[in-house]
Amino acid sequence: MERAGPSARRMSRLSRAAHVVRALVTAALVTVLYYVAPLDWGVGVGTVVMLLGALVVFGWLLVWQLGTITRAAYPWFRAIETMATTVPLFLVLFSATYFLLGHDVPGSFSEPLTRTAALYFTISVFVTVGFGDIVPTSEAARGLTSVQMIVDLILLAVLGKAVIGSVRVGLRRRRTPPDTGPEPEPDWGREDLP
Repeated sequence: MERAGPSARRMSRLSRAAHVVRALVTAALVTVLYYVAPLDWGVGVGTVVMLLGALVVFGWLLVWQLGTITRAAYPWFRAIETMATTVPLFLVLFSATYFLLGHDVPGSFSEPLTRTAALYFTISVFVTVGFGDIVPTSEAARGLTSVQMIVDLILLAVLGKAVIGSVRVGLRRRRTPPDTGPEPEPDWGREDLP
């Protein structure tokens, strides 16, 4: 087996560093987009449809990213990128909805929500901390928070298992030569006679 030379090792380090940088840039970009997005249209049926549509797109994006993990040269680093994309995107979807609800229906939360307060509330629900400083007070806000809690549980269970499973598949693919067929069956109990 050939050993990797210094240039291959350097490229490997560069490639891994690129994965980490892309993960950080993606998380930062999703957060910046949340702060600059024009969130002034109010809450209504359209907002609910947009949230549900965004969650469907989010699910499709997650499935696509799991496939990229299995084909990646560095599955663990690709998994980090996947997490850096999906988790902030998920949090921002609910934060924007809370922000819209808080502005369109005053009194939905125990205090008025800024974008930062909405993001903070979403994160505290996501990680199940719930400090109690911001609480939903209207039926709509409680319903939306309940939906987030249920989706959080599903996401955490599925995402963790799916990402680790995809990494394992990717690592197996890296170890298995691409042109090998199935191993020949052993010939148990048959002896060759002279």
